[in-house]
Amino acid sequence: MTAARIRGDGDREHWRDRGARDDDRPADEEEYEEISAAEAAREGLRQIVGLTGKDPLGITSIQPTDNGWLVGVEVVEDHRIPASTDLLGLYEVELDMTGSLLGYRRARRYQRGKGDGG
Repeated sequence: MTAARIRGDGDREHWRDRGARDDDRPADEEEYEEISAAEAAREGLRQIVGLTGKDPLGITSIQPTDNGWLVGVEVVEDHRIPASTDLLGLYEVELDMTGSLLGYRRARRYQRGKGDGG
């Protein structure tokens, strides 16, 4: 990883050289800036929209993991008429502590209004 690495939306740097280093740390090792839960949620949503091209409905969950964040994002998989028959998808996005994408998967696919019952 390099010092020029930035988060995908370009609004903040992840890696920065602080100048003053601890004696225990190698000279070329750099600090990284961890993101908050709210930032992770927004980044997870942004990543799913970018990867799938689907219309987002919102963030359904956010939880910390040992390596970062797991974000649940609900999207419209297939628009139908009437809208009550739209197919929705629930995606899980795994981000590291700096907000970089580690992986994602579609956890469920279901018809609007029938998400929990069937």
